[in-house]
Amino acid sequence: MRVAHVITRMIVGGAQENTLYNCLDLIREHGDEVLLITGPTDGPEGRLLVEGRAGGLPVKTIDSLQRSIHPTHDIAAYRDLKKTLEQFKPDVVHTHSAKAGVIGRAVGWRLSKKSVKPLAVIHTVHGAPFHPYQSFAARFVYRQCETWAARRCHHLISVADAMTTLMVDAKVAPREKFTTIYSGMEVEPFLNSAKHRAETRRELGISDGEIVVGKVARLFELKGHEYLIDSAPAIVAKYPSLKFLLVGDGSLRAELERRIDALGLKKNFLFTGLVPPESIPKYLSAMDMLVHTSLREGLARTLPQALISGKPVVSYDIDGAREVCITDETGILLPPKSIDLLANAICRLAASSELRETWGRAGRAKFTEQFRHTVMTARVREVYKRFLIEPSSGG
Repeated sequence: MRVAHVITRMIVGGAQENTLYNCLDLIREHGDEVLLITGPTDGPEGRLLVEGRAGGLPVKTIDSLQRSIHPTHDIAAYRDLKKTLEQFKPDVVHTHSAKAGVIGRAVGWRLSKKSVKPLAVIHTVHGAPFHPYQSFAARFVYRQCETWAARRCHHLISVADAMTTLMVDAKVAPREKFTTIYSGMEVEPFLNSAKHRAETRRELGISDGEIVVGKVARLFELKGHEYLIDSAPAIVAKYPSLKFLLVGDGSLRAELERRIDALGLKKNFLFTGLVPPESIPKYLSAMDMLVHTSLREGLARTLPQALISGKPVVSYDIDGAREVCITDETGILLPPKSIDLLANAICRLAASSELRETWGRAGRAKFTEQFRHTVMTARVREVYKRFLIEPSSGG
């Protein structure tokens, strides 16, 4: 099978890691021929395809495929992608992210109508490009683009049931056109992360008896760091030595540091800066719980990663979070933007090592196999085969 994956940027991020694992598994586990097509990888998030992580995967960079809307670049990207796909002659065109998703589906669908052999066009919804925090006009345009593009693929894969519901409610496509396949990862480093705990805590200057509340996310808008910071005074009042470990970097770092300084809590917050994906298990090992306060995210990989590491989670009830953060079983689910409830949840877990261990064990048992990347890829490949054998109209 020849598979072309198309994505806007290969930055350090969940959608990109999902795509990379899918590409490598198709080659290594199934013997498929794969081409990864991406636009330029620019931005402070970091580059995912560095230090040999591509593992020999053929990668084609299309300079005109850029994240921002630009008619001249977008027309050029369509032409450049069409030429690349015509040369590669794939059996499957699998698209990811907003810009590459629209252009890639348009090109793939056109080629499928001209092809003498079956050509399946598949798109993964990692997160909806439209959301309540946009202007009405922006939300309308993105929703219309997704609806148009959904008619130009055979099937859509969602990384969480919540993504399917969101897209169906927005009338992007009917429910039967979606399949949920959770975003896979390498689970062993998280299963074995405990061995790094003592050393990592020493490196960070954290003593054995101190409780560590972690958050893994870029320091960007809608990631919700401000809600965690605003909850901190009430938490520190009860647990003065408690530490907040913020893993990641971004444009809001200086603003968040000023906010922390104004609250007099500088000694309670630790910033790691940008770290490579392979370092995440190490930092999770230093934590006693993970907090997820983002306002939008398909299904943040950090939630199952923490649970597989044996750490309980506290999360705002957004998108797919409730599918892994199960209150009083693996963690505590809270209304978005809540401050007092967030402080109370963290204090509840800080007060009981037994509760932390019980919920962490439950999360590990429940989600380890479900999030293996080889399981993900095998399920994705079944979707490919289904639509190569029985192509639909896509309408």
